[in-house]
Amino acid sequence: MLFDDEQWHYALTVLKTDGNMSNPFLDFINLHNGEEDKKKVLENVTASISFRGSNFWILACAIIIASVGLNVNSTAVIIGAMLISPLMGPIVGAGMALGTYDFVLLKKSVKNLFIATVVGLLVSALYFFVSPFKEVQSELLSRTAPNIYDVLIAFFGGLVGVIAITRVEKGNPIPGVAIATALMPPLCTAGYGIATFNLSYFAGAFYLYTINCFFICIATFLVIKYLKYPTATVIEKKREQKIRNGITALIIIMVVPSFYLAYNLYNEKKFVKTAEDFISTEFGNKGYTLIYKKLNYQSLPKTIDIAFLTKKFTPAEIEQFNKKLLAAGLTGTKLNIKQNGLNLQSEMMDDPRASKNEVGEKDIIISSLSSEISRYKVEDATLMQEMKILFPELETVSVAKTQQLVKADSTASQIILVYTAEKSVDTEKLRNWLSARLGENNTVIVAEQQ
Repeated sequence: MLFDDEQWHYALTVLKTDGNMSNPFLDFINLHNGEEDKKKVLENVTASISFRGSNFWILACAIIIASVGLNVNSTAVIIGAMLISPLMGPIVGAGMALGTYDFVLLKKSVKNLFIATVVGLLVSALYFFVSPFKEVQSELLSRTAPNIYDVLIAFFGGLVGVIAITRVEKGNPIPGVAIATALMPPLCTAGYGIATFNLSYFAGAFYLYTINCFFICIATFLVIKYLKYPTATVIEKKREQKIRNGITALIIIMVVPSFYLAYNLYNEKKFVKTAEDFISTEFGNKGYTLIYKKLNYQSLPKTIDIAFLTKKFTPAEIEQFNKKLLAAGLTGTKLNIKQNGLNLQSEMMDDPRASKNEVGEKDIIISSLSSEISRYKVEDATLMQEMKILFPELETVSVAKTQQLVKADSTASQIILVYTAEKSVDTEKLRNWLSARLGENNTVIVAEQQ
């Protein structure tokens, strides 16, 4: 087959001077294109490691801003703290030191990162200790349960960060990297755990902070090795292999817990979705106004706590709903329907994980009063109709529940029927019928004088 002029021209353009063929795809993704001078990159990274002078003040301000943002649950303030935080400096420095086998630089980077971490924990813990507001906000909670997705974010965010650092044209990835691979918020959340003596919050947040630091460092190490930065010291192959094995072991140690947490998160999301569907099917679709909802996956058994504005359920009905949980796939779960309106308001306010509808204190009071009134109301639409048929001599009738003092410290419910009639009424027959009809033995019949 003969080639035309255009085909020969293309073949010549992809032919290297040494006779080897160039791969257009590899040229397209080549990180050496637009690369900054390696010596200059090393100087910039080394300069950003130390927390002396301006870097120290920037770090201190970032800690306070992040703590305040977490305290008032302000996403904008927290993002601001991420952007101004200088914590990336020693982390990137440690990754570059590993990639170039510069153990002096590695020691300096680790030392400065350790100092910054301790300062961050102490300052944030002190802030939350003296702060009058210690409620757990959603921004705090979101940083107490890291998983494999946080590992991916830290690793790929770190890749973007180090690639940008090694470019002549830095572009605008650095702010995005600072936001994606958040370092300051989890560190300050760990400080909150110290201030409130909450070990689970501290452990979860500090694990997230460690994940971010470690995988940014690993991403930097890989890019530096790929770009073939010159090594500071010549080391033996055996020692180099030990370093690689150590890094691999640390990666496994960091990743395995995150996989477990991701699996736990998947099961929790599945539980929440199934519980939400159950609540919607059994209550929402029937027009009941839900004012409080708390799903607790961590308890044993798992619990679903809900409350309604006016609807009340009997113990038998609640038991029936609990049996339906098994059919819905909610094994090992208990449904609790809270029906005490007087205590519901404080419970709603105290629980940061609970979902609340837009129902104010006035609505809760109204619900409580409605509950109290219902205790004295005979809710039976056909009662009066049946009574008129059986006792046609009755003219006017009023029926109500009351509380009767039995002893000095106890009461009992009582049904009182007040009537008027022109003819004589068999009150004993009326009493027996009403007691059987309403299931109340304590029934009083009173004839009102006309």
